[in-house]
Amino acid sequence: MKTIDVTGHADAPPEAVYALLADGETWPDWAPFDAFEVTEPGDENRLGEVHVFRFGRYATRERIVELVPGRRYSYELLEGLPLRDYRADVDLADDGAGGTRIHWHSTFAPARPGTGWIYRAYLTRFITRCVNGLAEHAATITSA
Repeated sequence: MKTIDVTGHADAPPEAVYALLADGETWPDWAPFDAFEVTEPGDENRLGEVHVFRFGRYATRERIVELVPGRRYSYELLEGLPLRDYRADVDLADDGAGGTRIHWHSTFAPARPGTGWIYRAYLTRFITRCVNGLAEHAATITSA
């Protein structure tokens, strides 16, 4: 299994950061995605929801597998990248000063031997962009 750990900080409370994570419609505002679409609804909290994120000519299909309001957002990749058992947990923690520590942790196995390092490097950069964009956007909407 390959792992990715990216940590960031938002000058916004965990509830505000979580609200952005839990609302897929906002992801194209702060993450490097062009579009978002729900393809299968989840429960009243969105748990189990399946959605598609599009970026350029690529698309990924993901399912929300765990939600802890204000603290955790987790999803699994269903298709779109040649990876197996991809899971990401985005953990949020109050920093004690009105901000949020964001920890985006992912694990996966490459579908093809010898490609894990390539996907780990690519996804680390991609997730870093997501964490930074989430932090900046949360701070912007909180201060507005």
